[in-house]
Amino acid sequence: MHETPEPQDGHNKIPKGWLLFFFGCIIFLVGYIVSYTPAISGWSFYHNFEKEMAVASKTEKPNAVKEYTGDKEAIREGKEIFATTCAPCHNADAKGGIGPDLTTVNLKYGSARKDLYESIAKGRPNGMPSFLPQIGSEKSSKMVAFLETLRKK
Repeated sequence: MHETPEPQDGHNKIPKGWLLFFFGCIIFLVGYIVSYTPAISGWSFYHNFEKEMAVASKTEKPNAVKEYTGDKEAIREGKEIFATTCAPCHNADAKGGIGPDLTTVNLKYGSARKDLYESIAKGRPNGMPSFLPQIGSEKSSKMVAFLETLRKK
């Protein structure tokens, strides 16, 4: 053959570390695909999520609406909670903003104490998030007592 003054790389071997990395990646990918492809293994995030939610619902304590009607201290605390949690959407006077007017007697999902508590605790479709994880059941009940005073005026 003919020789050139330029160095030739045609006969160099690939370093063993790179070969191990390459084959390790292939083995990992095959294992991952076999383990986490629903069509092959049957694994699904949704199945695991449903199982976890079923276990959580069994251990969850039922939240009861506590009676704070007429308790001035609870109503004052409910007003403070409303100001920090609800006022951004319902305005400070609860006359409505992004969220509906809460001073009316006929609310879309009900005006009873239980309905108000459920709206706060579980949220409602199209915008009202659940506040039970953030503020808890006692503060939710105090806020219901405050909302009841708005309609008595």
